Amino acid sequence: MYEDNILKALWCIHILLICTLRGFIHQLWSSYNNMFFLTRNRWIKQQGVDFKQIDDEWDWDNFIILQAMLASMASLIFPSLNTLPLWNLKGFIASLLLHVTISEPLYYWAHRFFHKPYLFNHYHSLHHSSPVPHPFTAGHATPLEHLVLCTVIGIPLTGSILMGYGSTAMIYGHVLVFDFFRCLGHSNAEVVPHEVFNKLPLLRYFIYTPTYHSLHHTEMETNFCLFMPLFDALGSTLNTKSLELHKKITSNSGKHGRVPDFVFLAHVVDIMSAMHTPFALRSFASTPFCMRMFLLPFWPLTFIIMLVMWGWSKTFLFSFYNLRCRLHQTWVVPRFGFQYFLPFATKGINKHIEEAILRADRLGVKVISLAALNKNEALNGGGTLFVNKHPELKVRVVHGNTLTAAVILNEFSKDVKEVFLTGATSKLGRATALYLCRKRVRVLMLTSSTERFQKILKEAPVDCQNYLVQVTKHQAAQNCKTWIVGKWITPWEQSWAPSGTHFHQFVVPPILPIRRDCTYGDLAAMRLPPDVEGLGSCEYTMERGVVHACHAGGVVHQLEGWSHHEVGAIDVDRIDLVWEAALKHGLKPVSSVNN
Repeated sequence: MYEDNILKALWCIHILLICTLRGFIHQLWSSYNNMFFLTRNRWIKQQGVDFKQIDDEWDWDNFIILQAMLASMASLIFPSLNTLPLWNLKGFIASLLLHVTISEPLYYWAHRFFHKPYLFNHYHSLHHSSPVPHPFTAGHATPLEHLVLCTVIGIPLTGSILMGYGSTAMIYGHVLVFDFFRCLGHSNAEVVPHEVFNKLPLLRYFIYTPTYHSLHHTEMETNFCLFMPLFDALGSTLNTKSLELHKKITSNSGKHGRVPDFVFLAHVVDIMSAMHTPFALRSFASTPFCMRMFLLPFWPLTFIIMLVMWGWSKTFLFSFYNLRCRLHQTWVVPRFGFQYFLPFATKGINKHIEEAILRADRLGVKVISLAALNKNEALNGGGTLFVNKHPELKVRVVHGNTLTAAVILNEFSKDVKEVFLTGATSKLGRATALYLCRKRVRVLMLTSSTERFQKILKEAPVDCQNYLVQVTKHQAAQNCKTWIVGKWITPWEQSWAPSGTHFHQFVVPPILPIRRDCTYGDLAAMRLPPDVEGLGSCEYTMERGVVHACHAGGVVHQLEGWSHHEVGAIDVDRIDLVWEAALKHGLKPVSSVNN
């Protein structure tokens, strides 16, 4: 642009715009595939995309960069490309004919050739290493394969231009439609109704389906075509099960799929973390949530979506994984954290939670565990409201706080003699205080309610009651280096902690780590067993494979087959029992110290 006028540099803008649109098409298909609440009954493969596959496919868009460089070279070598007309109908017809007569058969035979032992082992096996088809899998291949694909996509474009029928619209249209069908074939959710082929039988030879291409990934000596099964039929490589499997999957789209054994009922934390979802950005969701600058432009859109969800929405399936042949799902109540503190919103939130529990009960779910705000004591008594209202429930309702308490308590070193506890009269605060006083640990319980303190004090063994001390100010802990934060504290309140203090916490959201001379614990969490399958998203700020302790508590409840509800007050006598059960099933505590 600096060396010449803007008109001669338009090819730069076109290439950039085409690349952007190509990425956008792949992203839209990825979002659709990860909207499990829409696609769960049309899945072709039932397992989820795990972290390994996400990492392997991280650079799926390399082929877009490669083709952009080749297009740039072509534009520089052949300046006449900059003078193409905007529209020419003949160009569309020519590119379509060249695609059908040259590109399709060329790709078919090249693809078969890539399945020969040498080329497959050294090149094409990378593409087939993805266990679950996904739109990003379309770009997961070696440079040699991408160069072959450049030839396949370039022949119709080059031919049309050489015939004098080229146009800017033809280039855009051909490339974007090509990517659209590539993503369609690598979708793990079937989108083509089988009724279409019943009404137009010949169409089955001119357009492939996700089911059709997925069979190639499982039975690799069949279904080699690019987009048109006609060439598989001509080459005797058409999988005879294609049509039958396609009909079976689309016919079951209106039915309930596999019933989960366990459900974790979560909620949205805030507007920024709402973008930490697999159907927004899969790669971002596969890492622990943190604030990123690229999220800011999407804040207004997310805010509007929040308002829409507030007015019209229902609990939806968010993610899933398998653990020892048991299906575990996460459902999300369509409410954001701040809404739980609006008095006029509590009734509606409880209605959503109740409907989710009743739905789980109808489906045959064994255990449903409530996330932090969904079990708020002031909201529903830690789940007691629903259990008392529906005594016939077969699904076990679990708040998971017993394991949360166990995780926090097992973080302490054995030489701790005194702790400072905020949120002392909460459910977790009460259990923590009673457990520690039995261990002869002095607990400074921050509370202004003498009545609540006395009630907890009476629950402690007589010979341990002197270990519970009521305090009303943070200054009382200025010599205590172990703080347990169950109620949010300000930076000023943190300033009363002595240097070297460690802040354990079970407060949502976590406190701000402002003290450089102190250490801060994460929210109570546990790492799932290593044999977990299909897990591909992180739970809020947790590391990969790590879930909140209340989530893990529900998992343990389900694995143990316990028949009781875990709602209301925490049974202090069960804290060690639940902890041992978690360790027995392979769940592991997570180091909680962040310097």
